[in-house]
Amino acid sequence: MSSFADRVLKLVAEPSYKPRTIKALSRWFKIDPDDYAAFRAEVKGLVKEGKLDVARDKTLTRVDTAGTIIGLFRRSSKGFGFVRPHGVNAKADQIYIAPESAGDASSGDEVAVKILKKARRDGMNDEGKIVQIVARATSGFVGTYYEEGESSYVKVDGTTFHGPIYVGDPGAKGAKPGDKVAIEIVRYPTPYQEGEGVVSEILGVRGAPGVDTLTVIRAFNIPDVFDDSVLDEARQQAKHFHEDDVAGRLDHRGVLTVTIDPATARDFDDAISLERDEKGFWTLGVHIADVSHFVEPNSELDRVARKRGTSVYLPDRVVPMLPEIISNSLASLQAGHTRYTVSAFLEFNDDGVLTSKRFARSAIRVDHRFAYEQAFEVMKNPEGEHEGVAPEVVQMVVNMLSLAMTLRRRRFTRGALELSLPEVEIKLDDQGKVAGAHLASHDESHQVIEEFMLAANEAVASYLSEQHVGFLRRVHPDPEEHKLAEFAEFVRSLGIPLDLPQSRFELQKVLDETKGKPEEYAVHYGLLRSLKQAVYSPEPETHYALASDDYCHFTSPIRRYPDLQVHRQLTTLLAGKKPRSNMDELAVLAESCNRTERRAEAAERELIRVKMLTHMESKIGESFHAIVVGVEDFGLFCRLVELPVEGLIHVTSLADDFYYLEAGTHTLVGRRSGVRHRLGDRIEIRVAHVDVDRRQLDLVLTTTPLSKARTPARKHYYESTPASRSPKPPRAEAEANASPRPRRPGVNNKKKAKPKGTKKPKRRRPS
Repeated sequence: MSSFADRVLKLVAEPSYKPRTIKALSRWFKIDPDDYAAFRAEVKGLVKEGKLDVARDKTLTRVDTAGTIIGLFRRSSKGFGFVRPHGVNAKADQIYIAPESAGDASSGDEVAVKILKKARRDGMNDEGKIVQIVARATSGFVGTYYEEGESSYVKVDGTTFHGPIYVGDPGAKGAKPGDKVAIEIVRYPTPYQEGEGVVSEILGVRGAPGVDTLTVIRAFNIPDVFDDSVLDEARQQAKHFHEDDVAGRLDHRGVLTVTIDPATARDFDDAISLERDEKGFWTLGVHIADVSHFVEPNSELDRVARKRGTSVYLPDRVVPMLPEIISNSLASLQAGHTRYTVSAFLEFNDDGVLTSKRFARSAIRVDHRFAYEQAFEVMKNPEGEHEGVAPEVVQMVVNMLSLAMTLRRRRFTRGALELSLPEVEIKLDDQGKVAGAHLASHDESHQVIEEFMLAANEAVASYLSEQHVGFLRRVHPDPEEHKLAEFAEFVRSLGIPLDLPQSRFELQKVLDETKGKPEEYAVHYGLLRSLKQAVYSPEPETHYALASDDYCHFTSPIRRYPDLQVHRQLTTLLAGKKPRSNMDELAVLAESCNRTERRAEAAERELIRVKMLTHMESKIGESFHAIVVGVEDFGLFCRLVELPVEGLIHVTSLADDFYYLEAGTHTLVGRRSGVRHRLGDRIEIRVAHVDVDRRQLDLVLTTTPLSKARTPARKHYYESTPASRSPKPPRAEAEANASPRPRRPGVNNKKKAKPKGTKKPKRRRPS
């Protein structure tokens, strides 16, 4: 923003300011007559951007935000957009923002909106004007550099900006056409003025190995380098750590202990021991890396861990929360080494009922490290030969399976839900390109660790609650009744009875009945979309899906900051002290952890999408099997079966009929033919168009000729948002990106038919 604009905004914000016209303002600032035209243009620009209001007498005042609605803005590729008010999820409650009313707001910004026009009928959106940018989502973006004449520009990835961003003279910072670059926005674009930025980093040539990963890391502002001060502190911790020093800890090194993790894992958070007494009572030891020993509150390590919030697991690398000296060495529970842990000792009777719990700071030595696949082989065939696995280890693994399955049965008996939606893992070659994909396994070896971690998390949460200590809970709010009612209506449309959707037992019964059947994916995915998102919160709320009254994250402090906070509260109690429990501070921390968690998940899915779309560029014209995962009146969102990528079948490519949306059953129905395309349907599609930079994948049914189907895909780009960001994109927002032009509230968008036989009158020249 220029000095003129800054000075004007600062003046009008002062309490003593009296409204003035532009001319009066120029006299106030003693603007030179030669500069008046530029001054006037900038002030008018502030008015157009919604930063100044003009009264009837043409005096200027600051924008009145009283009575405004605060929400998140998302701009379409055509300039207009929608604001989703905080706490609102319904599509009809989003506010339509015309291009001229959006100012310089960009997608993700928190904005204040004034309603200009109320919706005239159901199905339409209120229309509003952005009057203030409350908080910018980011000032950093990533895109592709190119030059035009004596200027250089960056086409930002995705559809955040309608046009390119000017970045100065050619060769800015040594960039070459085709390079992927990171930029900082100096001036956000508006309908009246192009955007301007500066190149902050050259990431590499588009398509070169590793550039796509670096692009996503920069786009999501994920810190991937540790400061020297942080590394120095980690080195000091390593210098002072001695494996033989277990003073003040429960020495558990002589007890048989194992880890079960992915074969490629490098940081080992948890280890298991299990014993059974002569009365049949189990003593389960869940030993978690004592990260709090190495990361002290308010230290440099703590500062960076809190800022990062979580490790980010990308397809080709891990961006750790803590330096590798800590995460992969000192705190990691490596086999054969003495490691510090915080242990939960849980006693269960033969029916899996928790009879007692106790906790201790301990020292362990892992006797055997299992990959999931190896542990599963032992569980399936305990009598077989397992090279390098001692008989006592085999017996303990068998016992682990027995106890875990008992705990699992009890968990479902109390009303826990289990959705069968296995993740798809992609395989990369040496160049970081997709070489294949497969469904992630979730066999008994995974379930054993899952049950033990859940039991430990619940035990710690209930203990802290009993001690009236504040901590970060992991809560999952109950779903809204109307969402469950919609799900029940959908399930009944499939011929599956569901009378009480509010009952978790009824829901799980439906999930169990559809396992292995054609409608399995539709039902499980449909329920997932009906549930709210689990979050961190200091409030004593329950976890709906787990049917748990007290739950927290305790078992992964190497990679999650909330777990580290829980460890500190627990170990303070174990030391005989009262932990600090400021609810306001915990609420701020919870929001920070929720934000970094969402960022990490979105970055992972974004990179997977980039790699998959790059892979799909060579698949245009090829056919695949797909599942319909979203149904809107403008098309079908489909997820390919063979590869983990989503695309859109636009309704314009369904040329055999005119289709309308049957919302209750999530179905597109042909008016003439009655052909139905329903959520969860398995269909055969063909790849029609791919645009990696805009994150778009356009699909058509195999019955549609490509020559016809690809035309609308090229003309009307759709922002195909990954399911990770929005499992079901808001109708108003997604339709805006998919349609050739927006349907504005209260406007008759239909063209009037001209009477037959009439001709357009010729335009006469004035005589």
